[in-house]
Amino acid sequence: MELYGHPFSSYTWKAQIALYATGTEHEFRMVDQDHPDHAAIVQSAHPAGKFPVLRDGETTIVEATAIVEYLAAVHSGNCALIPPNPRDAANARMLDRVFDNYVMANMQRIVNAWLATPGNPDPTEIAAGQAGLRRAYLWLEDWLAANALSPHVSLVTCAAAPSLFYADWVECIPANCPRLASLRAELLALPEVSRCVEDARPYRAFFPPGAPDRD
Repeated sequence: MELYGHPFSSYTWKAQIALYATGTEHEFRMVDQDHPDHAAIVQSAHPAGKFPVLRDGETTIVEATAIVEYLAAVHSGNCALIPPNPRDAANARMLDRVFDNYVMANMQRIVNAWLATPGNPDPTEIAAGQAGLRRAYLWLEDWLAANALSPHVSLVTCAAAPSLFYADWVECIPANCPRLASLRAELLALPEVSRCVEDARPYRAFFPPGAPDRD
């Protein structure tokens, strides 16, 4: 099995966390300018040329959530990436979408503003991304107050860990969201997540808004 991606990529983390949790043997294929052959495979495999891409023999899976679902179906080991109870599974998939579409996407909106005009990002875009994150944080805080998460490591873990890690860099989780802040700390302490954090550490200088001196 081969995973194509980059150690600093949040969506690559999402797939890697699932691979580590299930103990699935695989080879990591770095996608960067030094590995044009790997980049070519991603360009061919994904409709938009994006990673991560998982290849398992003759099977190719694109999109991080689909990779987690695939591992849950065929390489789960002793790890229930998708909760067996249908209602719990629906909640897990709902939270996966929330973290991707409203935490990760708003974080990326801020990063994209810095990429578009380094040193002088569009303040409207920055403000919109930060407002979107604050709204998502409050929704998640309320959800955590009323509901129990699936045991780690699940699809929710795979989505929440990278999105909260990077989102807190561009818009800190506020004091009125203590449950969400605790969840972030809990996730970063997981061996599967800590491994991703350490593998990405050499690339922090490339974070467009500037990486904080923490985590």
